[in-house]
Amino acid sequence: MTDSGVDHLYIRKDNKKLRCGYTTGSCAAGAASAACKMLLTGVDVPLSEVHTPKGIDLHLAILEISRSADAVSCAVRKDGGDDIDATNGILIFAEVKKLSAAALTHDQIASKFPDLSHAFVRCCQQFTLVLTGGEGVGRVTRAGLKQDIGQSAINPVPQQMIFDHVERAADDFDFSGTLLITVSVPDGAAVAQKTFNPRLGIIGGISILGTSGIVEPMSEAALIASIQLEMRTRAAAGEKYLVIVPGNYGENYVRDSLGIGLKDPPVQCSNYVGETVDEAASLGLKGLLFVSHIGKFIKVAGGIMNTHSRHSDSRAELCAAFALRAGADRDTAMKILDTETTDEAVNIMEAAGVRDEAMRLAAGRVRDYLQHRCGGALETEAILFNTVYGELARTEGADEMIRRITEEQ
Repeated sequence: MTDSGVDHLYIRKDNKKLRCGYTTGSCAAGAASAACKMLLTGVDVPLSEVHTPKGIDLHLAILEISRSADAVSCAVRKDGGDDIDATNGILIFAEVKKLSAAALTHDQIASKFPDLSHAFVRCCQQFTLVLTGGEGVGRVTRAGLKQDIGQSAINPVPQQMIFDHVERAADDFDFSGTLLITVSVPDGAAVAQKTFNPRLGIIGGISILGTSGIVEPMSEAALIASIQLEMRTRAAAGEKYLVIVPGNYGENYVRDSLGIGLKDPPVQCSNYVGETVDEAASLGLKGLLFVSHIGKFIKVAGGIMNTHSRHSDSRAELCAAFALRAGADRDTAMKILDTETTDEAVNIMEAAGVRDEAMRLAAGRVRDYLQHRCGGALETEAILFNTVYGELARTEGADEMIRRITEEQ
């Protein structure tokens, strides 16, 4: 087996050695480069060299080669390393086709080929390159993304990588005319249902992604970027108030118990509460309503803005503190300190008759710390729940924010 260039590239995360991989953008660039070379020379290309923005050169195996009179198609298999996401192992295809013997301008392409009016175009000295997405590559239907409505979901860095590699190949073999590059992913429509794309208004397939060309396992930056992107699309659609949940528990509770009737699901912020507030403030949103299981947001009541367990715990300590403030005795606090889950802690508060007041105090502190994070730049409200008692508390302005959110729908 040939070393792709990342086989010996690792990072350390939580004392684990994790292998890096390469992005769908790198796959598309490698396939497009190889297809162009094979089209212009007639010679098979078993490996495609890809220069990534990270400065790492990849050597990617070329699969599924097919030819016609004026086109060549081939594929590269996505390898996410130890970051096993929905796209890992799928084939990313690129077809390069001679579209015209002349180097067409953008306007000429749109006039002669209306179906390419939303394509990406690069005009070079002797030739023109046209890039679009085919089967299994999503198409943008909402404003706020990095592409215009109607364009293929091929992000800017992959666009540049594809164009750069095909341009280099066309230059090497003195091509003149216009080449059409079509990126496709046969499994893309099914895989996309496991990604953020349906929430972002990207329909029909996956996005071709990557900012460095290299996948770093368990990348927090990539997840935060996905959350920010979803928030930008909501803001671009005119939404001023967003419902935010950490994950599926919160989303299900909003759907089944709050009755807001959202046209789109809430934004999932995972553990990144602080970054979500920061993005909302930078977008000029008016308010956020957080709906969370108490197990996540009891941490926020202590000023913790990343709720992942590897960053922080203190759930029992915070529950005990709020129970004491609500009038619990020392024995009750000690029992709470010995708990493993917040559900156990809430049960002890209930038995001691302090649950309602303790949760009211916790919700108030959640709001205080969210306001501190945004510096008062937006309204922040919260609803806290658990699976035993349902709603535990809501901040004073939550009802009014629900009214405003309902008016936006």
